[in-house]
Amino acid sequence: MTQDHTTDRPDATPETPAPWRPSRTVAVVLAGGTGIRLGLGIPKQLLKIAGKPIIEHTLAVFDAAPEIDEIIVLMATGHVEQAQQIVDRAGFRKVSKVTEGGDTRNATTRIALDAVGEGDVNILFHDAVRPLVSARIVRECVNALWTYSAVDVAIPSADTIIQVDENDCITDIPVRATLRRGQTPQAFRSGTIREAYRRAEGDPHFAATDDCGVVLRYLPGTPIKVIDGSDENIKVTHPVDVHLADKLFQLAAAQAPRLTDHRSYTEELTGRTVVVFGGSYGIGHDLAELARQYGAQVFPFSRSSTGTHVERAEDVTAALKTAFEATGRIDHVVVTAGILEKGALADLDEETMDRVLQVNFVGPVIVARQSLPYLQQTKGQLLLYTSSSYTRGRAQYALYSATKAALVNLTQALSDEWAEFGVRVNCINPERTATPMRTKAFGEEPEHTLLAAETVARSSLDVLISDLTGQVIDVRRAPGEPAAVPAQPTAADTDRLANAG
Repeated sequence: MTQDHTTDRPDATPETPAPWRPSRTVAVVLAGGTGIRLGLGIPKQLLKIAGKPIIEHTLAVFDAAPEIDEIIVLMATGHVEQAQQIVDRAGFRKVSKVTEGGDTRNATTRIALDAVGEGDVNILFHDAVRPLVSARIVRECVNALWTYSAVDVAIPSADTIIQVDENDCITDIPVRATLRRGQTPQAFRSGTIREAYRRAEGDPHFAATDDCGVVLRYLPGTPIKVIDGSDENIKVTHPVDVHLADKLFQLAAAQAPRLTDHRSYTEELTGRTVVVFGGSYGIGHDLAELARQYGAQVFPFSRSSTGTHVERAEDVTAALKTAFEATGRIDHVVVTAGILEKGALADLDEETMDRVLQVNFVGPVIVARQSLPYLQQTKGQLLLYTSSSYTRGRAQYALYSATKAALVNLTQALSDEWAEFGVRVNCINPERTATPMRTKAFGEEPEHTLLAAETVARSSLDVLISDLTGQVIDVRRAPGEPAAVPAQPTAADTDRLANAG
């Protein structure tokens, strides 16, 4: 069991000088919710966010935490089998048991304590629908148990809290500086939480919604240490929470871990086959060059260089076949091809509208369909590209914005559909990027306002070698980053097969 014996600031007196020697640390994931407030037909912890069920995100945090030795899942009645399937598919090594929870929080905690068994144990109770709990919070909770026998997690309240009577009239306004908003995990030495519940059994009015509250009420005088939570550690309870959590995962994914040196990239990419549609220049070209430098076998295709039209199924089939026959595998398929035609929708002719729709949306759909059999074999990844305009359509290029929004939905849908095959699907969302397509559409722009295509390419490479799926990864220009050199349109731009930007 790996644990850090450092303690928090001694701002409260430890309740006992006796040394604490737990045999293990167990995380109990409480997954008994039904999703009624979300208006769903399934428990909310099974709802998918960022390509995975919420409970899978949550379990992944504890399974990866070195401080945690064992995980027990208490699942909503009738859904234990589904939870077990998620555990098995994800390969969570630390999950020892998936069982039904109780009808109440009291009953669920008692089931958990019975499942943990006797002996001195650290126990962390965590809501399954808080999938954004951080490794830092888990670590600090476990560390605090070396000094305290009960630990809570909370954040300051940014809102003024009022107290009302039965007529909804204010009776008090507590001082905000002393208030906190509770989160989970809540952590305990096993003897403390067991004793609190033993004493509660004699109270006919006992009803708990919070385990620290049980300790506070039935073991008065026991210090309960409060660890700083985080604003991101939200509980998915209402429909708006689903959208917030999805966006928070997106922001977290934007920080996909970057390898530290050339050797690490080489180890990840040597022997891999990467197919890039739209690889003649801009982001696609830079990505192809980077991957090649690190040992990947790269096959770039575009209308200008190879006569490949992404909107033609026969061209895509031939391109993929070429790469596969040359290397015997395809690990990653990247689609940077796209066109941007400016002008009011009412002024565009049918030929232009059809071309935009075909290249920007139908093309990636065709590539996705044709790539799946190859990516299934390697458990690989499809990488698409959107634009910041996907969140709000832009006047004068409505179709471009619409197709980019469609690619985000395609990414999220395919990540769900292809999860059973082990194939990942992600989407890069770069800010304004210096590419031939952008220069052609908008002319010269101040260099300091543009992202370099190579920066987007490197972030794309990091996503390709990561375990991410179902994510929209924002790529932004970092403070101090050298100004991009605006790409100059070339003769190849006439065929409009350029890169997203």
